[in-house]
Amino acid sequence: MKWTFEPGHTAAEFCARHMMVTWVRGSFKGVRGELEFDPRHPNALAVEATIDASSCWSGEPARDAHLRSADFLNCERYPTIRFAGTQTRVIGPTDYEVDGTLTIKEIARPVTLDVHFQGTWQTPWWEGGVDLGPKTRAGFTARTRIDRFDFGVDWNAELADGGVVVSPQIEIVLDVEAILVSPS
Repeated sequence: MKWTFEPGHTAAEFCARHMMVTWVRGSFKGVRGELEFDPRHPNALAVEATIDASSCWSGEPARDAHLRSADFLNCERYPTIRFAGTQTRVIGPTDYEVDGTLTIKEIARPVTLDVHFQGTWQTPWWEGGVDLGPKTRAGFTARTRIDRFDFGVDWNAELADGGVVVSPQIEIVLDVEAILVSPS
């Protein structure tokens, strides 16, 4: 079964330690993707996703500009972040591990996503005030942790007591709402 991400209801969120005392959170709303997924055969799940790196938002304009700069994501030179996953292990009735390749700043590294399948629903589909539904939707939440230095996102400054301004480890959470394009 082929699915496409509903961009208005799909996001990637990130979380990093700041100054060793708090967490800074942000998101990317420019997430697009497709997946092959049959709930009866989840081990065949395959996914490709692209994130518009310039859609990075943390709620603080100066910080967002710094995150988009050459110090971090260098969005002008590297406008997209990509993930392609092709190997899936079923670890529970609605939980999977999806191995794939994450590419940031054209540096590709293996990553495993811990995926939770939220289920499928028949829903309305409104366009121009008219319900063109029903559409079948599926929900997924995926989590991983990366070391941003592995992807060349390595700006930092040391603090007096041996800490750093921004942690190398980044927590990532993806919330995906997918729409069925073609049934099996």
